[in-house]
Amino acid sequence: MSANKNLISKRKKEHIDLCLTDEVCFKNKSNGFDNYDFIHCATTEVDLNEIDFRTEFLKKTISFPFLISCMTGGTEKAENINLRLAKVAAELNIPIGVGSQRRSLDDDEFDRSYKIIRENATKVPILGNIGAAQIVQLKDYSSVQRLVDLLEADAMVIHLNPLQELLQEEGEPYFKGLLSSIYKLKQKLKVPIIIKEVGSGISLDSAKNLLDIGVYGIDVAGAGGTSWAGVEILRNNKKKNNQFWDWGLPTSYCIKNIKSLKGNYNFTLIGSGGINNAFDNAKAFALGADLTASARIILQTLNNAGSVGVTKLITDWFDTLKKIMFLTDSNNLKELRDNKIIKKEVLY
Repeated sequence: MSANKNLISKRKKEHIDLCLTDEVCFKNKSNGFDNYDFIHCATTEVDLNEIDFRTEFLKKTISFPFLISCMTGGTEKAENINLRLAKVAAELNIPIGVGSQRRSLDDDEFDRSYKIIRENATKVPILGNIGAAQIVQLKDYSSVQRLVDLLEADAMVIHLNPLQELLQEEGEPYFKGLLSSIYKLKQKLKVPIIIKEVGSGISLDSAKNLLDIGVYGIDVAGAGGTSWAGVEILRNNKKKNNQFWDWGLPTSYCIKNIKSLKGNYNFTLIGSGGINNAFDNAKAFALGADLTASARIILQTLNNAGSVGVTKLITDWFDTLKKIMFLTDSNNLKELRDNKIIKKEVLY
């Protein structure tokens, strides 16, 4: 194994280990959901038993509009994680994403850590993953199709991580030609493209740029959850160099603003970034998300309570969502998105 391949695998393992802790949280910035309250409806007529969360995503019917978000791959440790999460996704009939497949661009040593997902989640949507820094360097996009085929993926996620690349000692902060590269890749791939940030959020203007070139979906991955600036600062033991630790747009801000584009573009809006409890999950839907997603809390729950714990976490969140829908007179998620949430400052 070359030194560069060793480095990639080592880095991925370090990322997993750090994300099992709370050291990588944002320090002084929240996801923004704490600024909102639901509008209570005392005259609700919603029948809890009639609420149905089934929806279409990537031409497949899923039972809950929730994505086990892009997490890991390319290391020995990742194989066990992906196996267990794939079984959860299959049991709940929900989509699952993988972490960056960059390592598989170089060789097939850890391809098994990705293949194991489709073997254990045969019917659910699976999302591949590659970084923007890699896309802009490619001359031939057939290697990305190989990553899709490796997973039998239903879509390819391109993650945008300029801040992480900037702070990572071995990072590649070179994004010139990004939009053009994504557009060219879209013409070559056999599956749709979803764009995802990794914790700093996506602005309205960036979303417009991406939708103009025809991406299928946008995962805002806003600030307030895992700080990947913090991850890299800790990895490199440079705790004093933390002025960018809290950089980014809060998740609630991103969802609310990008939702406004729904009248002009047909796309799937995924709300993620610090969604760590049932109420934040519900508020993400109320602000406009079509699906929600989480990563670090899923990884931590898997580590602490196993696959059963992850299954319970997700089902509990949606049981709570049903109760919130009852209390806001929302028969379905479309109705929950229709003025059922308000900024707290307006209440007082």
